[in-house]
Amino acid sequence: MKSKEVNYIKQEDRDTAEDILRRKKQKEREKRINEKKKLENEEEFDFDTETVINMTNKNKLKKDEENRKKITRQEKKRKKRIKKIKFFLKIFLLIGIIAGGIAFALTSPIFNIKDISVENNVTIPSDTIISLSGLKTGENIFKFYKANIIEQIKENPYVESVEIHRKFPSTVQINITERVATYSVDYMGKYAYINSQGYILEISEDSKKIPVIQGATTNEDDIKPGNRLNNEDLKRLEQVIRIMDASKGAGLDTQITSIDISDENEYSIYLNEEKKRVYLGDSSNLSNKMLYVQAIVEQEKGKEGDIFVDGELNNKFNPYFREKV
Repeated sequence: MKSKEVNYIKQEDRDTAEDILRRKKQKEREKRINEKKKLENEEEFDFDTETVINMTNKNKLKKDEENRKKITRQEKKRKKRIKKIKFFLKIFLLIGIIAGGIAFALTSPIFNIKDISVENNVTIPSDTIISLSGLKTGENIFKFYKANIIEQIKENPYVESVEIHRKFPSTVQINITERVATYSVDYMGKYAYINSQGYILEISEDSKKIPVIQGATTNEDDIKPGNRLNNEDLKRLEQVIRIMDASKGAGLDTQITSIDISDENEYSIYLNEEKKRVYLGDSSNLSNKMLYVQAIVEQEKGKEGDIFVDGELNNKFNPYFREKV
């Protein structure tokens, strides 16, 4: 009986030890689980905290960036306002300086005209030019418009162009380009001087020893200084110039006293010194025609009569001279 009891107790003790060991392992396992959970909770806390901190920092950075941009915009606006103010101040200052300068220039006796000079005029007297200009000494050098002065001076038909120069402080210089009378036109027993562009410059009783154009068709009422020959006469004037150029090549231009343009198919010139009229025909082949005229003039020196070079020189036509009887 006794030994069985002992064995029983030992078995119980063994069961108790196993329970204790199991409970111990259970506790250790629970401890590990708790520690793991704690660790996970800590890690989760740390992650959330970091996220919150990062978000907070981002918000702060964003807010700081917005504030910086706002300050930058405000600074730019301020600088822009200052720049505008400075610009307008400069404009007002410049206007003030200009206004003061103009007032000084228009009122100061320093800029009163003391001398009026005329340059490059040959035919028109300087006094006439100054009178036409309307300029007077003692007047302010700035108180006239150049365009007005130019138009007034160009009322004289001999004036082709005008330049006005202010020579500070008190001199006005007038530069003139004149038209030159190169021909004259028969006009009611007088002579209307014209230049090579057909402008009528003057009516005179003197022929001025320049070639007289006969046979012009411009109406007598239109032959006035400042006017121009009509279109038909202007076209024939071009041929007159060609005739004169060809005669110059033959050394005859200074001997021509008149040119008849009444028939464009039979132009003629008169050599007063030689007492010879030359019939040219049309304006073709003028250079060769003038060489024939030159040869005949030399051959028939001192004889009055007519020279005919109005045929076709290239078609066996022989120029000839017919002496006046």
